[in-house]
Amino acid sequence: MKQPLGVILAGGQATRMGGGDKGLRLLGGQTLLARVEARLAPQVADVALNANGDPARFAAMGMPVIADSLEGFNGPLAGVLAGLDWAAAQGAETIVTVAADTPFFPCDLVPQLLLASEGMAHPLVLAATPDAKRGRARHPTFGLWPVALRDDLRDALNGGLRKVVLWSDQHQGREAMFPDETAFFNVNTPDDLAHAETML
Repeated sequence: MKQPLGVILAGGQATRMGGGDKGLRLLGGQTLLARVEARLAPQVADVALNANGDPARFAAMGMPVIADSLEGFNGPLAGVLAGLDWAAAQGAETIVTVAADTPFFPCDLVPQLLLASEGMAHPLVLAATPDAKRGRARHPTFGLWPVALRDDLRDALNGGLRKVVLWSDQHQGREAMFPDETAFFNVNTPDDLAHAETML
């Protein structure tokens, strides 16, 4: 399998952060987005940013900005679809998505997702971590997605599906377990941003 392309999902509305682009908030003197891109880029063939609105505000990042292809706010799966459409135009087979507000995700995210996908006709794998209450917690914005299923995903979204895990389960999606749940700590509120400063 060819090396996946990377897509940073930043299409959310950031309501708990007071609106605006969470990814452009500073953490230790760098934007969250810059930290996420620096962690993802060595693991993939190329990186694009999924974000809606005027792409010029991300010009300093120097990466392609791809908007959701579906109207309205359809959640992370719409960003996954935009990434798959972009990847199809590049002749890629798979993408790996990460969230723009999760700066500490594992440096071996992509290798572990690929390892978990071995033998699958359509590699579809979500990151997961141990969870004391539920046994495991899946992280639906962190996944390996096959370009071959993009039209199926488009149909599902047009049919009203919004939950990542429902679509993943329909296609016998697997999980890649990561031992450290704090690696997927995401910055949703100003308090989270302050906590992330202490984690640095």
